[in-house]
Amino acid sequence: MAETYPLIIATPHARLFDGPVSAVRVRAVDGQLGVMAGHAPMVTELAIGEVVLTDASGERTSFATSGGVLRVEKDGVVVISEACEQACDIDVQRARQAIERARARLRAGVVGRDTDVARAELALGRALNRLQVAGHQGP
Repeated sequence: MAETYPLIIATPHARLFDGPVSAVRVRAVDGQLGVMAGHAPMVTELAIGEVVLTDASGERTSFATSGGVLRVEKDGVVVISEACEQACDIDVQRARQAIERARARLRAGVVGRDTDVARAELALGRALNRLQVAGHQGP
């Protein structure tokens, strides 16, 4: 059996996971990062992406995150994100609608309004990520 450590995945509104894991994989702003028991302490910024945890039996659970922070300490790991959903809880239809809304905003090409374009690009990235992570449901 793999060595485990405590992992917490939380948003400002809820604690989505709190339990022992043997590994966690995240998408940090500078690339993929895996954490196993005994990892050196660190803090890194997360990008929009997938958080995959593996429990002691080898079962994997995926979460879609809108970014956030990963903190590794000697007594466990914490993932904090503004928005995070477990793959099985993602509303695929809502994600598809968000993709279409973001693409429509980008097609409109609001000239001189970089903020609106940047917001639409971020919304598109978050929605595409949610749809991709939803496809990872099950073994």
